[in-house]
Amino acid sequence: WKPQVLGQCNSWLKEGLRPRAMTRDLDWGVPVPLPGADGKVLYVWLDAPIGYISATKQWAADHGTDWEKWWKADDTRLLHFIGKDNIVFHAIIFPILLKQHGEFILPQNVPANEFLNLEGQKLSTSRNWAVWAHEYLERWPGRQDELRYALATILPEFRDSEFTWKDFQDKNNNELVAIVGNFVQRVLVLTNKYYGGKVPGPAASNAAQGEQDTVLWAELAGIPAKVAAEIDKFRFRDALASAMNAARLGNKYLTDTEPWKLEKSDPDRVRTVLFNGLRITAALSVLLEPFMPFTAEKLRRMLGIGKLGWDEAFREGVIQPGAAVGKPEHLFKPITDAEIAAETDRLKANAPVAPPAEPAEPKAKEAKPLIAFDDFAKMDIRTGVIRAAERVPKADKLLKLAIDVGEAAPRTIISGIAQHFAPEQLPGQQVVVLCNLEPRKMRGVESQGMVLMTEDADGHLRFVQPTEAVPPGSEVR
Repeated sequence: WKPQVLGQCNSWLKEGLRPRAMTRDLDWGVPVPLPGADGKVLYVWLDAPIGYISATKQWAADHGTDWEKWWKADDTRLLHFIGKDNIVFHAIIFPILLKQHGEFILPQNVPANEFLNLEGQKLSTSRNWAVWAHEYLERWPGRQDELRYALATILPEFRDSEFTWKDFQDKNNNELVAIVGNFVQRVLVLTNKYYGGKVPGPAASNAAQGEQDTVLWAELAGIPAKVAAEIDKFRFRDALASAMNAARLGNKYLTDTEPWKLEKSDPDRVRTVLFNGLRITAALSVLLEPFMPFTAEKLRRMLGIGKLGWDEAFREGVIQPGAAVGKPEHLFKPITDAEIAAETDRLKANAPVAPPAEPAEPKAKEAKPLIAFDDFAKMDIRTGVIRAAERVPKADKLLKLAIDVGEAAPRTIISGIAQHFAPEQLPGQQVVVLCNLEPRKMRGVESQGMVLMTEDADGHLRFVQPTEAVPPGSEVR
């Protein structure tokens, strides 16, 4: 399970499970079916998970099948893909309900994500600060995979992330067009040009195979297993990066071998290179399908092959010499600056905000005295993970944190961040800690270090942290 999910659950359990209101005074929702409960509805995250069962029952009735096998059979896996604000309902409250009402299976995992922000602000449907999928598809017809790819590369799996239209453009132009599209286009164009659209047979001679081929297949061989393993661990960003690596290797292979220069001088080598390129293209139709299904279908159509199983990605015989391939078509089109400007303008127009006040002339920060490197080297700075957090009694600004910094037991650190973070937000949060700060007592509790923070332009505290998850106790240097 993700550390932030376990951390939030452990924080709740450590506090002790206490009665919580499961109704709300609202004019929408499921009415409470009890006498004297007029105007009260069930709290949405109490009844919504139960709705998963209701939806399954309705689907089963519509399809003439048994709903219970989906919720009670041992060979069914229940996974909840949710946001971090709904962790406890899916990992604690809903499992308790399932356990108390029959032989229901329990969630095998709750791989919750952190929050995805949009152009520097939190997503807000009420303010229309959002990108609506149906509107995107109207403006960008047939380009579902471009958005799927961009979102998959920034999934907030372990920390909040941000979608910007400029990054969307960069991902499309510099990765999809320049790597995947360029590779496939070159392979198909040369196959049609040199062999009339028929798969060339690879040369049998060792000279035609070349050391580059041996290195290529050695690097490609492990990619399907690596992608599958990352998907099983719910690390979809890493899985997609590994799948894209196959396209990068193919692109580099074409650039290094330059078959367009060898047509007359070494035709055997050209046949081998393009045959290998077609095999890699077929493999991409498998490796990219979990992320870009429409692109995978285009690749199969261009190659004239059917859908392949995962274990067939690089299997010999998938591409047959002499088989016809289709005409090359552009998988992806470059996105222009004008198109991106139109999207950002539309977003701002749909969600107008008051212009920010003119900032005061910033005062130059007074430089602190220089220190010797030896002084810096004395500091023991490590990464850590917050395992538990609670308020310090009679202290409005202080939180008591239990932080794993790679030692036998978590350290207790008092941090003045209570006005910026709620305790339940913090378990699983990766932080950077100054570990050899002299201990000091605060409100009767000994603090054994300092959490490093920074302050944004609005005065909000932010954690200093690595860009990717690293083990607790990793040295900062």
